[in-house]
Amino acid sequence: MSGCTSNAALRLAFEESEAATLSKHACLARNSRGREFPEKDCFIRTCFQRDVDRIIHSESFRRLKHKTQVFLSPTNDHFRTRLTHTLEVVCTARCISRCLGLNEDLTEAIALGHDLGHTPFGHSGEEVLNEISETGFHHASHSVRVVTRLEKGGEGLNLTREVIDGILKHSKGKHGSATISEQSNLPLTVEAQVVRIADLVAYINHDIDDAVRAGIITTADLPQEAHKLLGERHSVRIHTMVRDIVDNSVDSNVIKMSPEVEQATAAMKKFLYNDVYTRPEIDVAVQRSKNLLRQVADWYTRHPDDLLKHIKHPVPEGQSLNRTLVDYLASMTDDFALRRFQEIFVPHYYSFPDSKPRKAEKKS
Repeated sequence: MSGCTSNAALRLAFEESEAATLSKHACLARNSRGREFPEKDCFIRTCFQRDVDRIIHSESFRRLKHKTQVFLSPTNDHFRTRLTHTLEVVCTARCISRCLGLNEDLTEAIALGHDLGHTPFGHSGEEVLNEISETGFHHASHSVRVVTRLEKGGEGLNLTREVIDGILKHSKGKHGSATISEQSNLPLTVEAQVVRIADLVAYINHDIDDAVRAGIITTADLPQEAHKLLGERHSVRIHTMVRDIVDNSVDSNVIKMSPEVEQATAAMKKFLYNDVYTRPEIDVAVQRSKNLLRQVADWYTRHPDDLLKHIKHPVPEGQSLNRTLVDYLASMTDDFALRRFQEIFVPHYYSFPDSKPRKAEKKS
């Protein structure tokens, strides 16, 4: 295939392979609804493969490594961060899509981008920004803002509509179920449903694993019926959930669990919200991080010039100061937010190595 990179041969071969091998429920790259701003197709990559690369090379993706999942600023290197959570979602979602004959590239792109809009300090930071934002704040919709308006100096990544839709509709919240039941909530693609349920599988299992590692709970504290059904070990529980999803979603346009596994999963999720996330060992740090972010937000609200000097790219004409502030705070990593707080509120000590004592003036 000499010279294949100078024409569309490789991309077309990938697209033909998708059409020949994927399920009738899969979203084919050649059937994509396209991008907000039309652009020339890549010679080598399908549109969804291209989206994967754009997300991985973005600044917001790199910042995920220093954003909290549950445990704030852990000294143990093995606790999850928002980045490792994302990679676990990618791993789980691709496995499900592969087993169901869905588009793995589209699945991967949605999974990689689903949490790009997360704040510093995890969901506690999200709660603070929801308080101070004039329009409210949710990480899923802000993830869409990141990829459409904030990345690349305000140009956005110009991702496909399928990926943006999957990012927007991935979140379930505290009370959301694993399975989408209302037609109005259905995303554009089955691949987006896969990411939604893979996100749940990932965070339930790794948050339990981290809580055990931290000594906050033991496996004996887990809901016993759910624990028995899903499995004794971390890897076994993930295997049980993934296999159940695959078994109950074959040749279907709805991704779901069996009633038994869905009930056990819901019990584990409820346990995390009621008995882990609210534990004093976690909640003390959560409240402190909220106070820190509120103080930084208040400072910049009262000193807008100080905020604007930190904004790297031109602020869109007509954009409110509050919108600029929320975008800036949401982009921060935990470490960066702590540094900004120290710069603003912690006294600095100065040394003057080259200074010399002033000579006393002679009296006349």
